[in-house]
Amino acid sequence: MEEKNKGLHLRKATLTDLMTIIEMLADDILGQSREEVSVPLDERYVSAFKAIDQDPNQDLVVLVNDHDEVLGTLQLTYLQYLNHKGSKRALIESVRIHSSQRGKGLGQKMFQLAIERAKEKGATILQLASDKKRVEALRFYEKLGFTASHEGFKMKI
Repeated sequence: MEEKNKGLHLRKATLTDLMTIIEMLADDILGQSREEVSVPLDERYVSAFKAIDQDPNQDLVVLVNDHDEVLGTLQLTYLQYLNHKGSKRALIESVRIHSSQRGKGLGQKMFQLAIERAKEKGATILQLASDKKRVEALRFYEKLGFTASHEGFKMKI
């Protein structure tokens, strides 16, 4: 790993990180149409953060440097399954690296740390879904070793 990425680590997100997280989620072509960055922050984000924060099967984390500067974020959700001999899976969502920090290897480092964290929680499978319009993200996930093994479906209700 590059020397400049050496002091990076994941920490649990705090309420004071929430605005930065929402800004990162809104900072792409898809996020611009579904997220809303405003001051004060929409109460729905605060309510969702509190629910995630209190759920032991949720892990909303931020990637930070030695100065505690937030560089990225992701959310892990731990799911207990009966199949695969009762395995536990980690579902990874809302992956973002701050736009000013992209292209520096931080995404790869964040995933390495997230995989370690998921293993510590007992997960044996890490899965994710990404919008087909996010072509660069799809290439990135394949480069990390993820395989497009399933076809996914969604329904807004």
